[in-house]
Amino acid sequence: MKLPYAEPFKIKMVEPIKKSTKEQRSQWIKEADYNLFNLSSDKVFIDLLTDSGTGAMSQFQWSEMMLGDESYAGSSSFLKLKETVQRITGFEYFLPTHQGRAAENVLFSALIKEGDIVPGNSHFDTTKGHIEYRKAKAIDCTIKEAFDTAIQHPFKGNIDVDALEKVFKKYPNEKIPMVIVTITCNTAGGQPVSMENIKAVSSLCKQYKIPLYFDAARFAENAYFIKTREDGYQNKTIKQIVKEFFSYGEGMTISAKKDGLVNMGGFIALNNEEVFKKATVFNIMYEGFITYGGLNGRDMGALAVGLDEATEVDYLESRVGQVAFLGSKLVEYGIPVQQPFGGHAIFVDATKFLPNIPREQYTAQTLAIELYIEGGIRGVEIGTILADRDPETRENRYPALESVRLAIPRRTYTNNHMEYIAAVLKNVFDKKSEITTGYKIVEEAPIMRHFTVKLEKI
Repeated sequence: MKLPYAEPFKIKMVEPIKKSTKEQRSQWIKEADYNLFNLSSDKVFIDLLTDSGTGAMSQFQWSEMMLGDESYAGSSSFLKLKETVQRITGFEYFLPTHQGRAAENVLFSALIKEGDIVPGNSHFDTTKGHIEYRKAKAIDCTIKEAFDTAIQHPFKGNIDVDALEKVFKKYPNEKIPMVIVTITCNTAGGQPVSMENIKAVSSLCKQYKIPLYFDAARFAENAYFIKTREDGYQNKTIKQIVKEFFSYGEGMTISAKKDGLVNMGGFIALNNEEVFKKATVFNIMYEGFITYGGLNGRDMGALAVGLDEATEVDYLESRVGQVAFLGSKLVEYGIPVQQPFGGHAIFVDATKFLPNIPREQYTAQTLAIELYIEGGIRGVEIGTILADRDPETRENRYPALESVRLAIPRRTYTNNHMEYIAAVLKNVFDKKSEITTGYKIVEEAPIMRHFTVKLEKI
């Protein structure tokens, strides 16, 4: 008989998690102003708020923690990480930062100014926030198939090249400091970008002399999808695929808390020496000296190992396979999710799940709250609250997708946990007709409001 799949690791340490009652959770979420970010972790049974920095490190990464060189300048841990980044990405210049949004802050400080236009594929919240904070504008050029959760398109993260060229033709070259390709595209459902699309975007950027940069938080997962879904790459290693797609860009930012397999860290990698020199000024101001950038030596050592582990096919098969396992269970129960399944999360289509809740009452947030109350699962809204207000009109922006993201931490939960998550969602789905009202905002920040927003039940 065919042998069942088994994870390529065994568990060495466990962390207890505590169950609670519906009555307790109903009171806790009310005290948290119906914002899941405000919950303390001991009030959560299964935490799918994010896959950022929440995974489990390997024994080899923990070994590196003991070898960390904490020298302020030029530590051996920095040199080890620098060599790994250069070897895996192919980029010559490297700046460590404490996480991905810090990398964006440093690079965008060097390159983006007021009035600029930054096209890309569904910029994530911090990316768009950093762009708009500088009074620039992010333009989404994602293919239209990404916004229909039922369409089986293998690369829903792709950029619409025709739409991108229209942006290039509409605005002066000097107003477009970069194009950002996010791999995988988180906001669209953890969807990958094909090598063919990356090549086409790169070619167009070169034609118009506009630099191409990657938001590469989940670059290894993107490479795995290229290997398994795109013709001509089945016999390539993950590291070969990674090296190829980075060769089509000028640089990258990364939150290493995802595919770096660490709890804290990020970096910028570049080929342009002039941009590197500009960025070093801001790195020193915002992060620290250029050979530690807000990170301990031990963190840099663990990241060097994590980058190698994340670009091995056995790990990725387990990682992406667990996400697909959850997705398949939800589809079996008739729950509407983004398909095909992404690499790091399952995105539940809240509009189809709760058709009675108008978007003005924050449909996805309503579903996320119900999921927590039902089973102690903390997901996150990827919808109108996250989309924020238009910087000029201050009206709500209503995105094409209203989703609840269930982000799966790496090497952390078992498939029994996935079964539990699916059962909780089914229970909520079975009683969806009883959910008749949503929420209203009573307090919000002027930008990136979703982290601290306060809500009230209608």
